[in-house]
Amino acid sequence: MSQAPVIRRWVAPPCPTSPSRLVERRNKMLTGRRLDGLRTSYDMIVIGSGLAGLTVANRMANLGRSVLVLEQHYNFGGLATWFRRSGGHVFDISLHGFPAGMIKTCRKYWSREIADAIVRLDKIRFDNPEFAVDTSFDREDFTHLLVEHFGCEPERIQAFFDRARSMSHIDDASTTTRELFEEFFPGRSDVHRLLMEPIAYANGSTLDDPALTYGIVFSNFMSKGVFTFEGGTDLLIRRMREELQRNGVDVRNYAQVEQILVGSDGQGSRRVEGVRVNGVNLKGRSVVSNANIWTTIFKLTGPDAFDRDYVDRAGAVRMNSASSQVYIGLEKGAPLPRIADLFFTSSAPRFDSTALTALDVTSRTFSFYHPQQRPGHDRAAIVASINSNEKDWRDMSDAVYWSTKERYAAEAIEVLGRYVPGLEQMIEHVEVATPRTFEFFTQHHMATSFGTKFEGLGVSQDLPRQVAGLFHAGSVGIIMSGWLGAANYGVIVANEVDRFLESEA
Repeated sequence: MSQAPVIRRWVAPPCPTSPSRLVERRNKMLTGRRLDGLRTSYDMIVIGSGLAGLTVANRMANLGRSVLVLEQHYNFGGLATWFRRSGGHVFDISLHGFPAGMIKTCRKYWSREIADAIVRLDKIRFDNPEFAVDTSFDREDFTHLLVEHFGCEPERIQAFFDRARSMSHIDDASTTTRELFEEFFPGRSDVHRLLMEPIAYANGSTLDDPALTYGIVFSNFMSKGVFTFEGGTDLLIRRMREELQRNGVDVRNYAQVEQILVGSDGQGSRRVEGVRVNGVNLKGRSVVSNANIWTTIFKLTGPDAFDRDYVDRAGAVRMNSASSQVYIGLEKGAPLPRIADLFFTSSAPRFDSTALTALDVTSRTFSFYHPQQRPGHDRAAIVASINSNEKDWRDMSDAVYWSTKERYAAEAIEVLGRYVPGLEQMIEHVEVATPRTFEFFTQHHMATSFGTKFEGLGVSQDLPRQVAGLFHAGSVGIIMSGWLGAANYGVIVANEVDRFLESEA
């Protein structure tokens, strides 16, 4: 394929290996003036504005607590956010699809207006060397596919669904997803791929992770299919900010938390006292970190604030995978055919967790954004999501880094062009984000897009037992990843914080 259309229209931010312009801009904004008008003390300070952080803030405000949210970025939402480019292009930063349970969570803990904007995706497509199928991605349609297309026995399919549905995070974690698949569909790599590939994109899980981390997420999707927020994440976060402000939450951006302040309760126990942000100390009766759990413990608080065995447990927590994205903006009025809402493509002969995150890409998921999905918007966009390993990008020279980004763009366009005739002629903007990009903008440890592996859940839950009043709400243990998991974990943590504050009254 000719490289000219990609190179001619290439647009990208400054190289993250030396982001001097971006660093300079952010440092200029990280001043005490960003904190003007704050209270002298809050019932709760939230570090980070991902969906877990925003949800815990809104829940606590509804319970009558004084709440401050501090976000180091200029945008809010964490990985549920967006960016704009000249010419009217708007991009959600990554693939966003979640189970129907998000409707109930948003209606109960946010607003009916937000819940009513959640809509179901009509069609999910798979195309790989083992099969090509379309699905509505629910239990009824998956059962039909497994019987009619893959020739599986109905009794075995129902038994598999029932097993997955019964799984809980407190179950024995020794059985792997690979073992689960082999038990019900032995030797059927094609079936394993159908069942696993979309969940790997949803939360970064692998065949060798605990089966319960697969079963819980898979069952949630199988209830009613895949949903998204109509209007884009820019509209979602704007509505969430409006709801937070109506409820009295103080929300500040360009607010870099440098340290979680820990003191003693006078009886030899540790307790949180507040945070240091933009060089200023702020008091808080409780602090909730929406940062990565590793960052919370080792960078913001410091290991000396915790018991030695807890530090060892935290240090052993493995990070989940990172991701890369290719953003493709089409010209005004360009007709984007309705191939699917989500399109899982792969050239790998079989599903392989290691190959899925390899630097040489074989698998991509394309998310299609038609103009009507953002009312009043007149441009279509496509985002190619690619699971990645941060270590593969860490030590690249600038030259290799840029050539790899251009290759990612060219290959994504070439693959998609097989299904969208004339795609190259419709493209107006191309941009690539890598683990370096996400690490710079989100400050996530090892650029993880999906938090930690399963062992991170216990470390997160045990944080307030180490330092009274210090809590964590973020992507931990895979089962808490994604929009629904993040929001629900925020609710769980909010209830724990409220009980703590009641006990301290």
